Amino acid sequence: MHPYLGTIPTPWGGIPIYTYGVLVATGVLLGLWYARHYASAHTDIDPERVWNLGIYMVLAGLAGAKIWFVLSDSSYYWHHKNEIFGLATLQSGGTFYGGFIGALLVAVLYAYFQRIPALTLVDSYSAGLPLGHGIGRLGCFAAGCCYGKPTFLPWGVTFTSSRAAELVGTPLNIPLHPTQLYEAAAEFVNFFILVALARRQRFRGEIFATFILLYGFERGLIEFMRGDPGRTLLLRGRFSLMQVVSLALIFLGVWMWRRGSKKSRSVHRAAVMPARQ
Repeated sequence: MHPYLGTIPTPWGGIPIYTYGVLVATGVLLGLWYARHYASAHTDIDPERVWNLGIYMVLAGLAGAKIWFVLSDSSYYWHHKNEIFGLATLQSGGTFYGGFIGALLVAVLYAYFQRIPALTLVDSYSAGLPLGHGIGRLGCFAAGCCYGKPTFLPWGVTFTSSRAAELVGTPLNIPLHPTQLYEAAAEFVNFFILVALARRQRFRGEIFATFILLYGFERGLIEFMRGDPGRTLLLRGRFSLMQVVSLALIFLGVWMWRRGSKKSRSVHRAAVMPARQ
């Protein structure tokens, strides 16, 4: 694990380069690249519009991630209001679900005002999202954040970087579940599943519905092994707010799949009936 890559010298002092930031930026660019490719190959939407909107979605996602992060520890920030815009808060990655909601809201509003089918638009970003998120989780592993609970399993990871402990409070010299790697691996699998599904997509929203179904299931399970604070634990720590949201995504994904499949079958029957007469 290498949370710190080095410093870029400038006349005004050195600019620190963190592994987390480099990998997250790489993930964002690759995710947007695939969204542009999907729009070009599978939709009538101008790929440049998808790329440009993606930039705004990233900015909205960053804002949403920070807002959820602050709200998840509202009691602390209520008594330390000056830290809401402090360097530590601004440097933190925030929460994925906050970023997801922020980016999704911008996409839906854009589709509404530009009269673009919203499901087609969100489909365009749905496969690129796990690609970018998986790379970002590798950044989490390098930084030591989003760490797991202590474990005696042979693949437990022991962090030793004092810089990671200082920056994100990573427990040192204790074998932990590598939850960052669990999620990165699951997200890469999700990406390949969605790419394969796109080749035979049957209805609008199918890629998005599949993504939220897969991610809700994945994140809900991994949360049981997460050990980092700030996830809004419920029922005396048995569940987290993230798992409640994950369950909601699973139900939404199943509902969208059933609804879309039913419409797809109806359209198919309507198309073949005249040929039989």
